Amino acid sequence: MIQSSRWLRRLAVAALIIAAPAATGPAAADDRHAGYYYPHPQSSEIYYARATVLPEANRARRLGFVTGIAAGQKQAPYPLQYVIFAKGEQAEKLIVVALRDGYMDTIFRARAFLAAMTSQARATPIFADMDADGDFTFFDMAVLLGFKQITISDGNTFAHQIELK
Repeated sequence: MIQSSRWLRRLAVAALIIAAPAATGPAAADDRHAGYYYPHPQSSEIYYARATVLPEANRARRLGFVTGIAAGQKQAPYPLQYVIFAKGEQAEKLIVVALRDGYMDTIFRARAFLAAMTSQARATPIFADMDADGDFTFFDMAVLLGFKQITISDGNTFAHQIELK
């Protein structure tokens, strides 16, 4: 009886280990940053850009863009509200994470934040000298630089992911 009980416990543990990745959803398989920088995204969307990737778009330009946004944040007279960084082998994934509670905890606040990022992106050195179309959104500018994905999170329970095409 003891042997049978141990065997059943081992079988149950093995079943949990095998089933655990499937229970976390598709983001776990595709997104190694989920669960580390932000929770697994609860929602996602695809954005079809009006822009195409610039020929000179590369890892260094994407990192320069993120650095430009961060430099603008440091000039603000108040503490950082969020961090923005690029991840992925070619820095093709843009991640934005709030640093305080209640800042980006709904899809509506996240979308409002991303809409406001359009003007901040236009002020970065990369876009300041470019005659970028005034109708371009933050998503379009991200595509120009070669970003393929944007994830925005409250850093606690909410995360939303945008695939850029």
